[in-house]
Amino acid sequence: HLASPESAPYSTLIRRLTFDLTGLPPSPRQITAFLADTRPGAWERVIERLLASPHYGQKWGRHWLDVARYADSNGLDENIAHGNAWRYRDWVIDSLNADRPFDEFLRNQIAGDLMPATTGESVADQHARLVATGFLSLGPKVLAEVDERKMEYDIIDEQVDTVGRAFLGLTFGCARCHDHKFDPISTRDYYALAGIFQSTRTMEHFKKIARWFENPIATTADTQRMKRHEQLVADKKAEIDNLVETPRKLLGQQASSTQANSRNDEDIESQFPADTQTALKRLRSQLETLRKTTPELPTAMGVTDGTVANMAVHIRGSPLELGDVIPRQVPEVFARPGTKPFGSQHSGRLELANWMTSTDNPLTARVFVNRIWRWHFGRGLVASTDNFGQLGSRPTHPRLLDFLARELVRGGWSIKRLHRLILGSATYRMNSTPRG
Repeated sequence: HLASPESAPYSTLIRRLTFDLTGLPPSPRQITAFLADTRPGAWERVIERLLASPHYGQKWGRHWLDVARYADSNGLDENIAHGNAWRYRDWVIDSLNADRPFDEFLRNQIAGDLMPATTGESVADQHARLVATGFLSLGPKVLAEVDERKMEYDIIDEQVDTVGRAFLGLTFGCARCHDHKFDPISTRDYYALAGIFQSTRTMEHFKKIARWFENPIATTADTQRMKRHEQLVADKKAEIDNLVETPRKLLGQQASSTQANSRNDEDIESQFPADTQTALKRLRSQLETLRKTTPELPTAMGVTDGTVANMAVHIRGSPLELGDVIPRQVPEVFARPGTKPFGSQHSGRLELANWMTSTDNPLTARVFVNRIWRWHFGRGLVASTDNFGQLGSRPTHPRLLDFLARELVRGGWSIKRLHRLILGSATYRMNSTPRG
């Protein structure tokens, strides 16, 4: 008979919990206050205080950013900086702090650009969904790849593999060249999913050096500021043209040009009166300053729908040898009788995201609660957090995994509610010191 382990000392628990939720140590004052709080619910109050801290989103956002293969550059060959990747990073942090439901968190990242605006929704919220699709745009890319088709298909493969591992715990990428050797995923299933991402615009172009696509997220104020600046530039050009018009006519030359564009122009302008030359130099300097301070309209790394089409099987993974064209749809092993392929109006990303967060999908909630468990305890109930397939680990406590998954869905997919459930357990509060 095994005796129940004792709870850790309160002085240990406050440090464990604070480091766990915020990544920071508790202050001496916070430790003293907790140890002195003998009222019922003291532990729960500390949990609530830490979940309300902005540091919570910063700490736990780092966990998800690892899953999303976040980086400030593309890596690999050119390693070009992702100048706007920070917008996605901040969206993740803000989403966790606001306790965005995980089903919405998923849909935003897969198909935020395709989700219709809700009544009364702000422009900022609509732009936030575009920012969220940066999940699909991130990841390593060989931007100097000379074979543009290979680059495109490699990016699609990376998206299929990442979505499978991150949300479903399945290694779809293993079926690119042949049926999966261990899991019930066929090559047809792979290209049904690949067609979704081929119908999605991830890159601005594939020409060396390739450039990723960015969604415009300018507000009305941003657009008005740009128009005012453009008007200032136009007014300055007109002022310069007016200044040079009269002396040019006196010299028998056509009036034009905001810049001295040729040696002849310089010779002509050297004959202008001294005060005119001084004024011209000043105005051109002002024009150059305006051009250098042109405001940039904000954009965000992300995706949008491209040309919608189904994809043919690439036999042995080669785009030079094509097989059957496969309709875009969910993998056959998950399809219910009568499940139809995705429509021709959109890529299918929204349909895919809705299926992943539906009651028809047995994996999404389990994969996510397993990640939360791992991030709390250092090891998941399924040790292979990215692989729930045959080569993955078996769950050590399958009934607990199912319970947590049901609770996540029953609680409206609230991540903070899941934290409260785990942190309030005797398991979390166990003493980790070995018995003497």
